[in-house]
Amino acid sequence: MAVATPASGPESEGTFSMRSSHSLDRLNVIFDDEHAVAGAGLMLPATLAQHLGLRELFDERVDLGDNPGRANVGHKAMTLIHSALADGDCIDDADALRAGETASVLGHDVLAPSTLGTFLRSFSWGHARQLDNVAGELLARAWRAGAGPGDAPVTIDVDSTICETYGLAKHGGVFGHTRVRGYHPLVSVMAGTGDVVHSRLRGGNANSGRGAASFLTETFNRVRAAGATGPMTLRADSGFYTHKVTDACRRADVRFSVTVKLNKALHKTIAAIADDAWTPIPYFLDGADVAETTYRPFGNNQPDVRLIVRRVRPTPGSQLALFAEFSYHAFITDRPGATLEIEADHRRHAEVENAIRDLKYGVGLNHLPSGRFGANAAWLGLNVIAHNLARFVERIGLGEQLVTHKTMRRRYFNLPGRLTRSARTPTLHLPARWPWREQFDTMLANLRAVVLVT
Repeated sequence: MAVATPASGPESEGTFSMRSSHSLDRLNVIFDDEHAVAGAGLMLPATLAQHLGLRELFDERVDLGDNPGRANVGHKAMTLIHSALADGDCIDDADALRAGETASVLGHDVLAPSTLGTFLRSFSWGHARQLDNVAGELLARAWRAGAGPGDAPVTIDVDSTICETYGLAKHGGVFGHTRVRGYHPLVSVMAGTGDVVHSRLRGGNANSGRGAASFLTETFNRVRAAGATGPMTLRADSGFYTHKVTDACRRADVRFSVTVKLNKALHKTIAAIADDAWTPIPYFLDGADVAETTYRPFGNNQPDVRLIVRRVRPTPGSQLALFAEFSYHAFITDRPGATLEIEADHRRHAEVENAIRDLKYGVGLNHLPSGRFGANAAWLGLNVIAHNLARFVERIGLGEQLVTHKTMRRRYFNLPGRLTRSARTPTLHLPARWPWREQFDTMLANLRAVVLVT
């Protein structure tokens, strides 16, 4: 075996030269392998999608009328979904799936980027809502296949996020209260699994709570229709602190835990809490305590609810420490249970940010590619379906929770491969000594055992 050898001569002290046989300049590169597969591990989500009938769902439930992109909806949607799972964050990235024999491990035709662009531009807002229907049915099928909560308690986290845009030509991509140009979609996420159970694209000037009540009603109905029969709880930040949100929860028999917006009346209520009512809690800052009282939000027509308050001493030397002894963080809730347990659980609402991060940087939501609002709404819907498909692959395939898209791609999806055929039997050759071979084999066997229950 050729090895590195020290270079001779005093002028080359501390340097090494390689034998000529190891020079990369001598390595020939030829793009001629018709059997190579880009992203061979995509057969994992493709297998699950096939067993759940996802492509057929698109064909049955998405009708684009007479629009130019109306044909072969299932093939086009699945191309964009698999491109997103392979780290494609723009339409042109789907071209990588057309290389070699990649289409043979995906189970559908792979369409050209120009065709995919026409397809997306054929969506209106109403057409994009048809993708919500597909996402809801996929959720139900995957949960029936073993990915669902059954009768266990379910917690839904709702939040909004900013998807920044930079040009002036994107319809709805405008400045909002964050002073960032872009879109402001709503997402609701199932705590503990990262499943995005609902999404809705909105213009950048929408505040966090705009349309939240109807969005949450659809969320609760979708989760119930998908098969969740246990008690349900909503967690939300102060952007959703409105009576419309709490009313929607009560109508759906869903408990709520919503951060409040601090105002003078609330400060008076907090100031009236007795000193001996505060209980110290473990927290990343010293001097944190929790107390509880009752509060009537949104006027006299609303019932009293529990108000749970956390106070934290400002960091010594900070500007806040010059003016206040404590900073306060409060939320209202109608949940039963011990104060400290509910307060700790409410703080876990922050995990919704992990799902949003995976939507933006794990699939393609950080880039909304079209100037048309309907096309970008479709892009959101397809990326949510891709995100959930990866969640279902890990949960049904390995029984694991919350593996990031980056990890799934590195270990499983973006495997190089080569497809051969012998006696009409195709064989996918993957790298020898792959570190995660055992997990890959386990996932593939479990996903192939999924039976569609309608």
